[in-house]
Amino acid sequence: MNYPIYQVDAFTTKLFSGNPACVVTLKKWLADDLLLKIAKENAVAETAFFIDNGKEIQLRWFTPDLEIDLCGHATLAAAYVLKSVLKHPANPLLFNTQSGKLEVIFKNDYYHLNFPSRKPIPTELPTAIKSALNIQPKEIYKARDYLLVYDNQQEIENIKIDRQIFDTINLGFGGVIVTAKGDSSDFVSRFFTPQATILEDPVTGSAHCTLIPYWAKKLAKNQLNALQLSQRVGELYCENIGERVIIAGQAKLYLKGSFSI
Repeated sequence: MNYPIYQVDAFTTKLFSGNPACVVTLKKWLADDLLLKIAKENAVAETAFFIDNGKEIQLRWFTPDLEIDLCGHATLAAAYVLKSVLKHPANPLLFNTQSGKLEVIFKNDYYHLNFPSRKPIPTELPTAIKSALNIQPKEIYKARDYLLVYDNQQEIENIKIDRQIFDTINLGFGGVIVTAKGDSSDFVSRFFTPQATILEDPVTGSAHCTLIPYWAKKLAKNQLNALQLSQRVGELYCENIGERVIIAGQAKLYLKGSFSI
């Protein structure tokens, strides 16, 4: 059978920046091991698979290594394909996922993702993470991901990871966020995942489920601009709304085609 596939750069207005995600449309679910093989073959941080049954859209996300519980940039990519390519009439789009019902509204050329808030709590840093960092954080928190807070943007830019040490820890779905107040934005971040095919994720929407409540409280404001400082760079517009967060961004289509199995 032939399966449609799209590759989209998310959280950017320019090709070759933001975070690339593949989006595959299905009529029925394939076996999990086959979905994982497709994600490996795509060789991007995440592949989104969706089934549109007319009432809601079932959505799943796979890295080249495993299925994950929540992915922001691949959700944005899927919404972009549905609205901008396939001209889906619904607005908002309603996705049924491992993390519950997710709503994406398209307005003013932006995709607004309504995601769960994951407030971080203070914690200790595992030795493997501490030893893998060339610069130590000033504050340490954890939700799904570890959240490491630094003094300034330059420290975030200069962080290096000793992967041999870093990969001795397994965080499951989670990773390590490093963050600081931004020079030209409210805050900046980077995101690293141990034992993953792709160590540094270019733009991590789900990490902002934790970053937004932290910085909203720290800066005493609920509307925030964020930059993720990977080589590709991503721009996110964020809003803290209590138990939920809004993560908004744009996207660009890189390719569309099909593959056969």
